[in-house]
This record gives sequence, structure tokens and C-alpha cells, in this order.
Amino acid sequence: MSLAAEAPTLRAETEPTTVTMRATIAVFIIVPFLAVLAAIPVALLGWLSWVDVALFFVFWAISGFGITVGYHRHFTHRSFKAPSWVSVALAVAGSYAVEGSVGQWVADHRKHHKFSDAPGDPHSPWRFGTTKKALAKGLLFAHMGWLLEDNNTSIATYAPDIANDPVLAKVSANFRLFVVGTFLVPAILGGLITWSWVGALTALFWAGIVRVAIVHHTTWSINSICHVFGTRPFVSRDKSTNVAWLAIPSFGESWHNLHHVEPTSARHGALKGQFDMSAEVIRIMEHAKLAYDVRWPKPERLATKLVDPAMTRRLRGYSA
Repeated sequence: MSLAAEAPTLRAETEPTTVTMRATIAVFIIVPFLAVLAAIPVALLGWLSWVDVALFFVFWAISGFGITVGYHRHFTHRSFKAPSWVSVALAVAGSYAVEGSVGQWVADHRKHHKFSDAPGDPHSPWRFGTTKKALAKGLLFAHMGWLLEDNNTSIATYAPDIANDPVLAKVSANFRLFVVGTFLVPAILGGLITWSWVGALTALFWAGIVRVAIVHHTTWSINSICHVFGTRPFVSRDKSTNVAWLAIPSFGESWHNLHHVEPTSARHGALKGQFDMSAEVIRIMEHAKLAYDVRWPKPERLATKLVDPAMTRRLRGYSA
């Protein structure tokens, strides 16, 4: 099913994507990917230091949690509330992932939930059919092809709360500045710590370009892999799945099946053994008074949505 086949009401929920915008998106897809391919030769040539490794993990955490805790659980699904300055910090951190402004990201994801794996979903891997060829094409589309579509999801329609918040709207409008910052700041820190131009360049490569690529493809894997492969312990109206091996790199986002069953839940990994790093961060924030009104899942409610009632014993306990 293509966008052209959608109902007129769905077309009204999109905004035109300019040629310049598509070209810019393509650059930010291709260049980081090429950097990953070059990573091993660059490391073997000796252009990788402990400073680069440390900066990589620092900015990986900032941008990764900015997406999972900030863009996704806080802004899109309102899984918890936070003081204004914390919300702004999360919006900036999410912007450092270079996955779009907070307003556009929220709009895209809310539309995804509204039409999940049905006509209108911006990035369903089942878009072209269920044959092996169609699914292979759909996986590539869901992973990153959808980013080059002719239309963007309307922020006014799907994220009016972001558009109408003067502070968040300003952060969203200044997204390009944060894109510059996500590459420039690691480079400056690398240069200052090593007191060399080489240190600045290698930090730009590892903590900037390579790190952005890792965050990108981890996030995009939730759109693609976690709607085709994996397990489905909870009954959902779509094809969302859990993929255990993605849980650590995605900070808990790959416990995707429950997320589509209970989108506003602050925890996605609700069964014993399902480590959800983003939920643990939210828990720490709650204890530190940086998050409140957190929507923790209730075992008794989740028990009614399990495919196999015998799995009830695997549900974790939570405090409100």
C-alpha cells in the first residue's frame, strides 16, 4: 500500500518535503553509514584513543537517552512529567541524535501508533505486502527509506502540544543549531583534552559521525526489525515484537510488543529478565524529583493482555 492509495484525510495530515530537505536527510543517512564502514580501517591505522572511546559513550548516552527517555517516553507518550528545564534538556539531548526536531519526531511517532502496520503508518515494514520480496522491500523502507518520502507528518495535526509550547517550539525551530553542536562539541572537547588537531578530528569521527550512525540504525531497527522478527507475549492489534538482542543498544526500546499494547507506560520491559535501561533512568529521575506522575505498568492490568496466562508469574512488580 502506497501513500498515494491513502484516503484524502490522511493526505491532509502531511506537509510537503522539499528537494533540499530530502537531500539533507540523504546526506545525514549516507555519511554516518560510510563512517561506520571506515571505522575498522581508521582504528587499525591508530586513529582511535581512549579519549575517543570515552567521548563516544558520553555522547551516545546523551543522544540515545535523549531519544528514548525524552523524545519517545516523555514528549510523545507523556509517560512522565518533568520540570520545564528537564524537558528542555531532554529535547536538546534528543536533538543531538540528528533524527529530526522534537516536533517532527513526535508527530511521526504518534502517527505511527495511530495507524500501526496499517495504511497511513509512516514506516510499516508490511507496507508492500507479505511475500518475501515485498517484506524485504518493506524492511528497507521501514528502516530508513520512509525518511525520503515526499511528505512529512503534520506537526500541527499530531504534535500541537509541542508546537504550542513556546519553549519547545523554539528548541524545535533551532534543531539545525543542535545538529551542528552534536558534531562540534565532541570535536572541541577532543581537541582540548588532547591539545591537538588530531584529537579534535578523531573525536569528530568517533564521538560525532560514527556515534550518530549507531544511534540512527538502533532507532530505525525498532521501526523495521521489531515489527517483523521476535516474540509477541502480549496481544496487540499490530505486528510489534520483542527483540532481546536489541535491548541493550536500544536502551530498552526493543521490548516493543508491550509498548504498542501500553504506549504510555514508562517501562517497556515488563517481564522478568527484560532489562529496560530507559525505565531505570526514569526511575532514578523520579527519586531525584526530576520526573513525577510516572506511569508505571500495573501487573494486574498486563496479566489480562498476555497471550499465555501462564506467563503471569513472569510479570514484574511495580510501585506507582
